[in-house]
Amino acid sequence: MGKEQLEALARAIDEQLARGRDGVVVGTWEIRYDKERGAFLFDKCEHGGYCAERPSVIALDGAVLDPGGPIAE
Repeated sequence: MGKEQLEALARAIDEQLARGRDGVVVGTWEIRYDKERGAFLFDKCEHGGYCAERPSVIALDGAVLDPGGPIAE
């Protein structure tokens, strides 16, 4: 990631933390950057591969593309 993406990540985290319990990044174990989508994935899978939720996806402009949530069975 370059400076622009890191600045966008910092803004996204600040905005989500300001939302408190309504934020979509609480519970995140890993943050990945998808260059093709121009978005951050806040993965909530535990170490060892157990995933109970889809990752939250936030675009560089701060738009929540997917709030994440339970994996449909």
